[in-house]
Amino acid sequence: MMEDRILSVTGMTKSFPGVRALSDVDFSLRRGEIHALLGGNGAGKSTLIKCITGIYRAEKGKVILDDVNITRASATDMAEVGISTVYQEVNLIPTQSIAENIFFGRQPKRFGLIDRKQMHALAQKRMDELNINVDVTQNLDAYSVAVQQMVAIARGVDMSAKVLILDEPTASLDGKEVENLFEMMRNLAKKGIGIIFVTHFLDQVYQVTDRITVLRNGTKLGTYDTESLGQEALVRLMLNQPLNKNREIYKDTSEVSKEEIALNVKNMGKHRFLAPVDMMLTKGTVYGVAGLLGSGRTELAQLLFGLEHADSGAIEIFGESEKISSPRQAIAAGIALCPEDRKSEGIIPDLSVKDNIILALQARRGVFDKIPAAEQEDIAKRFIRHLNIVTSHWDTPVKNLSGGNQQKVILARWLCVEPAILILDEPTRGIDVGAKQEIKQIIANLCKQGVSVVLISSELEEVTESSDEVLVMKDKHPVTVLSEKPVTTTDIVRAIGSGA
Repeated sequence: MMEDRILSVTGMTKSFPGVRALSDVDFSLRRGEIHALLGGNGAGKSTLIKCITGIYRAEKGKVILDDVNITRASATDMAEVGISTVYQEVNLIPTQSIAENIFFGRQPKRFGLIDRKQMHALAQKRMDELNINVDVTQNLDAYSVAVQQMVAIARGVDMSAKVLILDEPTASLDGKEVENLFEMMRNLAKKGIGIIFVTHFLDQVYQVTDRITVLRNGTKLGTYDTESLGQEALVRLMLNQPLNKNREIYKDTSEVSKEEIALNVKNMGKHRFLAPVDMMLTKGTVYGVAGLLGSGRTELAQLLFGLEHADSGAIEIFGESEKISSPRQAIAAGIALCPEDRKSEGIIPDLSVKDNIILALQARRGVFDKIPAAEQEDIAKRFIRHLNIVTSHWDTPVKNLSGGNQQKVILARWLCVEPAILILDEPTRGIDVGAKQEIKQIIANLCKQGVSVVLISSELEEVTESSDEVLVMKDKHPVTVLSEKPVTTTDIVRAIGSGA
């Protein structure tokens, strides 16, 4: 009801060069409610929050807080008007004490001087409310990232009089810390504070929220009472999948000859990063990995490639035990990774197509075994022709190529080292339909040549079309392996929704 609203956003529209990030989005927050804001990668969640809090200026739209128009308020005005935001990345001062971080810029004073005794007492009270046992006089960097996150939340709670925005606050917290946070959120809601909760953990949404707003591609799909929207229906909304309950979920019951096993992962995981995972990939097949954003898909790729060091489990490649704690060891073992973010983790934009292609091969050979210039050119020309990379010349800066051709350059880079196992994390994100089809054909051809592919994608049709088996992930945990042919998008959605 209108009289219950503490925050109202109408017609919010925001564009960046070539991208409409928000399109006429409405959003309302009731006094004393916990409201989940959900959506996949690029849905517009962060943009909406930044428009509400004055970090971005929208082309269109209004923000009303307690009947006051704050549309033009700046980010620095937000604490004064009654809105506080806690981001996933801790934005505090590590060399100052916990108390100083909580009250930075708002320290209690006595006779014109900072009253440290009162500040310490108030800070201790805030941390006690979160059931966090710390010495608030100690520097922040003396404590773990999880504790630092709770300090950021304590600061946000202390600053917030009306609205508290929590952006992925539980990403680095363990189960007990999450429960403490939820209890605090419920207590704040009872006091009339409205809370916007952004998360990728669906189970947490159903534990603590009253309503859910779903965004996709910058558009609001709807707002729903949490208790009336089942998890499967929510997953389908987020993934743009029709509701269909005709098929059942199948567990993996296949038996594979040990001679065919290219990759055998046993109980591989990392505390607070990814729950232990088992996976078995046979030679010349595609092993799909599906799940919502934040489900653990990319974390799995990072552990397999040694970008993160697993603290449990073992990896065997063609029956041989391998220790993989760095990308160099992964490459030596025959594993290659095409990362999700080709802009920041894949291409080196100012280098040429040729230099980007030969990068991994040169790294494997080492700095003292430089690939001759003529061989570099031959390699670049061969892969440009083989993968149909559209470029005027092998010496063209890779930043001048289209997204699809940049993706094929990254593929070429790893095909140079002739991997046995190729991990593709979102290989077709942000590229046109024609390039997608070419990359799908490249994957099929690689399998014919005996390469085993781990395909991670948020496009469910892409996973089901290409994969022989599909590992379904949720909330950093494996849910099930689907192997009954054909695996359908319905199977995947139901697995995510049921969590089993």
